[in-house]
Amino acid sequence: MLKKILSAAAVGTGVLVMSTFTASAAIVCQGHTCWHTHEAYDFPHEAGVVVHEDNWHWGPREKFAFREHEGRGYWHGRKWVAW
Repeated sequence: MLKKILSAAAVGTGVLVMSTFTASAAIVCQGHTCWHTHEAYDFPHEAGVVVHEDNWHWGPREKFAFREHEGRGYWHGRKWVAW
């Protein structure tokens, strides 16, 4: 019985650890333009971006727009700057 409990605990711990490594999504904003990212980039300082957790929501009096884009980069006004 103890062996089964320890095995179940080990499997549960393994699943929890794996889900922690794969859940690296974030919301990145530059000004009032935001997009989702699945990689933990070190954005250049001059990009002026703010990285939020994936469950972030703006306040009731704030207005942001989502503009999704694939790849590594950031929005600068209406232009996507790849780096």
